[in-house]
Amino acid sequence: MCLSLVITLYNEAENVKPLLEKIRATLQVCDYEIILVDDGSTDKTVDEVKKYADEHVQLIILNKNYGQTHAMAAGIDAAKGEYVVTLDGDLQNDPADIPMMLEKLTSEGWDVVAGVRKKRQDDMIVRKLPSLVANFLIRTLTDVHLHDYGCTLKVFRKQIAKNLGLYGQLHRFIPVLAKLQGAKITEVDVKHHARLHGKSKYGLGRTFNVASDILLMLFMQKYLQRPIHLFGTTGLFTFLIGFGINIYLLVLKILGEDIWGRPLLLAGVIFTIGGIQLITIGILAEILIRTYYESQNKKPYLIREIFTRNEKDS
Repeated sequence: MCLSLVITLYNEAENVKPLLEKIRATLQVCDYEIILVDDGSTDKTVDEVKKYADEHVQLIILNKNYGQTHAMAAGIDAAKGEYVVTLDGDLQNDPADIPMMLEKLTSEGWDVVAGVRKKRQDDMIVRKLPSLVANFLIRTLTDVHLHDYGCTLKVFRKQIAKNLGLYGQLHRFIPVLAKLQGAKITEVDVKHHARLHGKSKYGLGRTFNVASDILLMLFMQKYLQRPIHLFGTTGLFTFLIGFGINIYLLVLKILGEDIWGRPLLLAGVIFTIGGIQLITIGILAEILIRTYYESQNKKPYLIREIFTRNEKDS
């Protein structure tokens, strides 16, 4: 298997047939599979996939709506191809860009080729402006310099895609997760089309989640494998401040000063206890990290059904 296309679907019934037709027209000379992951759709998406599926299509039906990140993880886990492509199921990404991106990846030795929607066909206030802000923050704070983190269309080498570790809502941070593995990443301009059918699942509310996710990315970049360096260093610094305050107050006490009731006394106690707590958290985080790496490989999603053309009753 050369190529695995991973496409997440949520209430995209009207887009299924034209999406499959575009992919088939584009990838006629390549050995490929199409992994469609239904993320708890409440319309006729599943029925439409089963109706128009051919031997290249595998449909993974999740137990409920887990969100795009977990749906994407389910598709990548099932992928068998040497190269993995992710794209949206709303026809805004163009499958015709895939051969060009794959050629760039293989001929130039990249691990990830990410798409950049140069002429983005979206609403300025609801989607473009929040995206520009989010892209600037992610690019600046993570030091991974891409222009369009929100573009789902990307091509990966299999070993990178399989080890992304997608949880929560981290799909927009895929380039950062790939960089944590040492991946070589580049970007190319790709086409972007206006949505013709269905409704966008994106809103301003999701933009506010980016800030907390950026903090997680910064932690993963710098301290995931050594959390004691973050909590321990901060805790030691805090403890020393508290210790210094307490020594100062002790000297005043020896000199006959009345220190009871002073705000500085309370500050010394808080800094000392807070420093001890941070150091303790760092040690516990180190233990948790070791448990994380050594524990069983559990998935954050449940699969209700896997459908293929030759196995309709699976």
